[in-house]
Amino acid sequence: MKRIVILRLGHRPQRDKRITTHVALTARAFGAEGILLASNDPSITRSVTQMCQRWGGEFYIRNDVKWKTEIKKWKSEGGKVCHLSMYGINLPDAVASMQGCEKLMIVVGAEKVPFEVYELADWNVAVGNQPHSEVAAVAVTLDRIAEDEPLKNEFKDAQLHVVPMDRGKKVIENS
Repeated sequence: MKRIVILRLGHRPQRDKRITTHVALTARAFGAEGILLASNDPSITRSVTQMCQRWGGEFYIRNDVKWKTEIKKWKSEGGKVCHLSMYGINLPDAVASMQGCEKLMIVVGAEKVPFEVYELADWNVAVGNQPHSEVAAVAVTLDRIAEDEPLKNEFKDAQLHVVPMDRGKKVIENS
């Protein structure tokens, strides 16, 4: 898979600030190129941008996008859309067809998702059929469809770099 972007729907600034930030951080760590936020919260954009400056990578965030426009544009450019929902087909049944995509948008909601999203998506995928965190759904999905090992991603342009070790913590700060 070459290009993956996350579209976050329904972010409620007072309630979902940490969750939306964690969706972005998880998406970045597991190989997505960016996140589109279908609401207006400049503080999330600042936070994610600052984190990327310190920890590296080319991950982007776009604030206040129109979700329907973004989905239709993505599809018109040959992309596929996967909507993560507990009501979809089970993830293991969709993985093989999703792995072959060159361009994939993963849609994840915060509140009730408009029915039109279900109709526009190429896949409505359940990461388990029980309520749980959208952060977990993004992580499990990106890990399952990965062509390489996303947990070993390294960002060369990082100011900070964690050195894996059995015990203790070691962070190298590059100047």
